[in-house]
Amino acid sequence: MGSSRIIDTYVHQLIETSTPEAPAWNIEKIRAGKPNTWNYIDGCMIKALLDLNDITGNDAYLDFADRFIDHFVREDGSIASYDPAEYNLDNVNAGKTLYQLYAITEKPKYRRAMDTIRGQLEHQPRTIEGNFWHKLIYPNQVWLDGLYMAQPFYMQYELNFRDGRGCADSLHQFESVREHMRDERNGLYYHAYDSSRSEFWCDPVTGLSNCFWLRAEGWFAMALVDTWEILPASMSGERDALRRMFRELVDAMLPYRDAQTGMWRQVINLPNIAPNYQETSGSAIFAYAIMKGARLGALPARYFDIGLKAYHGICDTQLNEEDGRLTLGNICLVAGLGNATHREGTFDYYMREPIVRNDAKGVAPLVLAYVEVLRNERRATASEGE
Repeated sequence: MGSSRIIDTYVHQLIETSTPEAPAWNIEKIRAGKPNTWNYIDGCMIKALLDLNDITGNDAYLDFADRFIDHFVREDGSIASYDPAEYNLDNVNAGKTLYQLYAITEKPKYRRAMDTIRGQLEHQPRTIEGNFWHKLIYPNQVWLDGLYMAQPFYMQYELNFRDGRGCADSLHQFESVREHMRDERNGLYYHAYDSSRSEFWCDPVTGLSNCFWLRAEGWFAMALVDTWEILPASMSGERDALRRMFRELVDAMLPYRDAQTGMWRQVINLPNIAPNYQETSGSAIFAYAIMKGARLGALPARYFDIGLKAYHGICDTQLNEEDGRLTLGNICLVAGLGNATHREGTFDYYMREPIVRNDAKGVAPLVLAYVEVLRNERRATASEGE
């Protein structure tokens, strides 16, 4: 079975067993035995389904995505189970789906919900450098994850509804992360930064966490290319700044690829230390980001094959059939900083976190990578016909 047919089949298997109350891909909720809520994990998956609908024209993906988000968004634009006063950047991520759904369905409540989420960012606490706190419960902390969760939504809102007034602020937050979280020796970014230098997990001088975690690096890469895509040609300076950061990061990642699969390991720069492993979610994120960057011109066209190799490496080694159903393995369930008993951010910590199957943090970026493969095939077919 070719990889294209595999992904189509896999996605249909997931959505046919999912509802907004119990999505099959949200392994954190399943393990916790808790009711589903508005969350970034579902946001990743629904965004992937909308992009898949866009390239395939299969309205089954759109219909599912619309029903899913409609379940949470009320007529007044408030969102069930979402409290803006938690100031949790993760909760902004699903807001990206509202732009696409509103453009297609024209439901007024989706437009109002964008305002609801933007209202959180209006009052989001910030570090002394001007970056959003990752969450209210993580004061003074910037995590790479948060750039992906919030900045594409923020930039698009400012461009669509506020004449670009907040765009400079968004760009500043990217530049601040580069200034404070990038290791100049290898070009990689640390997972998190504490501007107060008070957390037990951070270096007391730099405020940085200990490791280069693959998925966090991927979140930042996606934040860069997705935000870059949103910017109009008239913002050439901002586009150049984000493109330079993105190219620089991708180039820093290349030495750490696995020669056979094209994938990367959970802790990027320590590939030969056991029990480090080829991790699916972060590898899929980079497969998507690199192929997209090459398609749009943020990277040289030759980089496409780098992303494509990682995509095929994941499909060949991590997407398997068990009891008649497809399953995607080697996905780190979750990793963060904090809680003095176990989230200290060391190499051993990242090795301890559970490895699961079929979680959307791996599935969604693999679907997005698949969309890039389809776009490339369509472009090649069009070129042959000219």
